[in-house]
Amino acid sequence: MSNSADSPGTGSSPARTPRFGPVRILTAAVFALAGLIFFTSFNTAKGTNIRTDASLLKLSDLVQERSRKNKELDESNAALRHDVESLAESDDGSTKAQDEKLAGLENSAGTRPVKGKAVTVTLDDAPPNATAKLPGYPEPQPDYLVIHQQDLQAVVNALWHGGARGIKVMDQRLISTSAVRCVGNTLILQGRVYSPPYEITAVGDPEKLQQALADSPAIQNYMVYVNVYGLGWKVTEDGTVTLPGYSGTVDLHYAQPVK
Repeated sequence: MSNSADSPGTGSSPARTPRFGPVRILTAAVFALAGLIFFTSFNTAKGTNIRTDASLLKLSDLVQERSRKNKELDESNAALRHDVESLAESDDGSTKAQDEKLAGLENSAGTRPVKGKAVTVTLDDAPPNATAKLPGYPEPQPDYLVIHQQDLQAVVNALWHGGARGIKVMDQRLISTSAVRCVGNTLILQGRVYSPPYEITAVGDPEKLQQALADSPAIQNYMVYVNVYGLGWKVTEDGTVTLPGYSGTVDLHYAQPVK
């Protein structure tokens, strides 16, 4: 047999140069990538806690900022509308009958202020530590202790049924296209966000308005939660008040099929 340098098992054969297998290469790559990620994270955070850095905007901050902006736009729109109406009245070629018809349409649309005796309903969440006040009822779930969309809608519908000539929710007048919607325990109304307590004011006959509230099955169900778990409920007569006219956009927004 030849005694060549590449023969296995010979004492004189030179040491082989070690080679890295696929597993070792993959392991090294993983550690290198992890180090790069840690370095990038540290460089981005600049020594701050990324999860709790107060300088980062929260989603709630963005929602509140958009709500504030929408309020400013509504107020600007109301001022411009008032200027346009004033100019139109100063150079108006319409007849008295046409003016009366227009005023009636504006009253029905809710774009004019309405004055009269009013009733205000206030709804509020129950205390977070509320317990069942009456025997035979279960201890409350978190869902039992907050105002829901259907609670606000029940009050608004009852007031309309009671002959309300105008309704204001918080500081906004309702019109036929207004949608009272809740996300979580916050109210979204015409592009603006509100938190409880919620106030709903209606102009009309106070006796009929309160009777309509009492007769509403949905409100009767709500009153069970008021009596058992402490949800907020208050009805007050306000005397004579003036509800503002609706000043927002009257354009309809609707979904469209994707082309």
